[in-house]
Amino acid sequence: MIVELSMSPDWLSNTYLVAAEPGDDAFLVDAGGPVEPLIAKAEELGLDVTHVLLTHHHHDHVAELRKVLERWPDAAVLAHAEERVPGTTGELKPDDELTVGGLTVRALHTPGHTAGMLSLLVDGNVFTGDTLFKGSVGGVRAPGSTGYDDLKRSIMDVLLQLPPDTTIRPGHTDPTTVGEELESNRFVRIWGGLDPEGSEPCTALGEPATLILLGDDYDGGYKAWVRWPDGSDDIVPGSRVSR
Repeated sequence: MIVELSMSPDWLSNTYLVAAEPGDDAFLVDAGGPVEPLIAKAEELGLDVTHVLLTHHHHDHVAELRKVLERWPDAAVLAHAEERVPGTTGELKPDDELTVGGLTVRALHTPGHTAGMLSLLVDGNVFTGDTLFKGSVGGVRAPGSTGYDDLKRSIMDVLLQLPPDTTIRPGHTDPTTVGEELESNRFVRIWGGLDPEGSEPCTALGEPATLILLGDDYDGGYKAWVRWPDGSDDIVPGSRVSR
């Protein structure tokens, strides 16, 4: 399987070009760009991009969709119904299967970061959008979020139930595997009962809270799991937490 990556230097968001083999039909996962290197690679390998599959609607994942459609105007642009953006041509529903070239793509509904977030499972790889990263997890404060409980469920009950050797290709920065995240992701280790929760008082988003975990984030910063006085949990930017 061919997987080519282009990462935005500003947002560290990933756009992927995926195909079974040279000369075949291909698809893109997201379109945050820069897409020029992927267009060049597709032409080098004789790939025809017939589909663009969007994990979710946030700008850093769709910013260069217009450029993609200028190159491949007949490409189908598919997304969950709640994640449509200008240029979307159809709906990709949870558990739908789509065949592109010699590859079968299965859509997994993984809400939390957004309501209609889709992860895409294909040939031992899962493209996780902004749900699960290497060593970190998605936030639940961006537009369209459905909250902490959905995010945790999507990670623990969907993505990390895949075989341990499944390659995770996230929406930002580096790849990882299911097995590696079960072993080393600090959020996952607490959720799985391997490590204890923290209990340090803190201020989060200007409000009193308990700091359960200050974990690493994909951009070299931090992401914080906090618990509010009413007992509800949240994932917030580490920069918004004072200890």
